[in-house]
Amino acid sequence: MENKATRRIRVLLVEDDDSTRAGLADAVRSDAGLELCAAVGNLAEAQARLAADPPDVLLVDLGLPDGDGSELIRRYCQPEGGLQAMVITVFGDEAHVMRAIEAGATGYLIKDADFEDIAAAIHKLVQGQSPISPAIARHLLRRFAPEPHAESLLTPRESEVLQLVAKGYSYAEIAEGLAISVHTARTHIRQIYRKLSVRTRGEAVYEAMQLGLLSPPRQP
Repeated sequence: MENKATRRIRVLLVEDDDSTRAGLADAVRSDAGLELCAAVGNLAEAQARLAADPPDVLLVDLGLPDGDGSELIRRYCQPEGGLQAMVITVFGDEAHVMRAIEAGATGYLIKDADFEDIAAAIHKLVQGQSPISPAIARHLLRRFAPEPHAESLLTPRESEVLQLVAKGYSYAEIAEGLAISVHTARTHIRQIYRKLSVRTRGEAVYEAMQLGLLSPPRQP
């Protein structure tokens, strides 16, 4: 009889993209402590597998061809059961995040995470931790903890620069409009990115809108 202490963690993978599914499956198989029960591409196949042979961990995408992966989590990952769910998806918006967590997911990773990190994340999940991508953690903090004085997050000059960034102005145009050097404009933008925990112009605008840091456009 297999020793429970050395029993491998059984994983069911649900992912519709062939290449992503293959990469995740390889990552699970390469870990001696994990066992891949099956790798399927839709809700129907996943439901059949879960009903016939429940795994320990459900590694599931949300955007599946025949429904939302949250449906699987809600139906099969009950608090009193032993099945745990970790989402791995491209959807990082608050609506998808909260729907999955409210359904019962205890881990949530964005697909830009390296496949090689997946095995470690599964082990952490089973050990009682909640592997969550940094961007998702920000959503949760914003949801459950009030953002104190968001308007004071940026300096007045950084707020001016942010408004121009949101309008699509280049570094040179921002510098000219504010009568500063291009180097100073770049420095302000780096500071804005750091304070908002973002890396691109689009992310900066999105986070700033969520925090109420951008003024609404004027009506003509």
